[in-house]
Amino acid sequence: MTPSEHPEQATSGILSLIGDTPIIRVLSIDTGPCELWLKLENQNPGGSIKDRIGLAMIEAAEASGRLKPGGILVEATAGNTGLALALVAARKGYRLILVLPDKMSQEKISHLRALGAEVRMTRSDVAKGHPDYYQDVAARIATEVGGVYVNQFENPANPLAHERTTAPEIWRQMDGRIDAVVCGVGSGGTITGLSRFFSRVAPDV
Repeated sequence: MTPSEHPEQATSGILSLIGDTPIIRVLSIDTGPCELWLKLENQNPGGSIKDRIGLAMIEAAEASGRLKPGGILVEATAGNTGLALALVAARKGYRLILVLPDKMSQEKISHLRALGAEVRMTRSDVAKGHPDYYQDVAARIATEVGGVYVNQFENPANPLAHERTTAPEIWRQMDGRIDAVVCGVGSGGTITGLSRFFSRVAPDV
């Protein structure tokens, strides 16, 4: 039996599994008169919502011509964005250098290295503007190696990924029955992308 005989089950590689995550209603917690639904972003192949922006930011760099085949990506991360970038970079054949604050767990560092990322550690007790601040270190390394500084905190592809994928998925899966959306905020990309979509499509949300 070949994949073409069952195209609904076929995929074009692990990156095709990013997005289109399921949404489920919570039934075991008293939510009063409300319905509470969860968007299961942990079902992305890298285990978090950051897979969406990892793919989107790399594809945006490719489309702009800044990232060439075999190129170098550099990013500062203290969380799951590094895992997402490592997953996508490994699949697409890019060298990835990640700058992490020294508060990161050894397990996460090992995970990043297992995915092929090069990890550089820096201080976690300094603020932006200090030469050892992780974002400043990453920007400097990108210049030194001739790489692309991903810069999730200022990259327009970050919120755009959620405006184009996460928000429309929620709207479709809920058949437009939404009063409010709650999400965590790190770089601000998720809340920004969701807000842009819902302000346009359903301003009462």
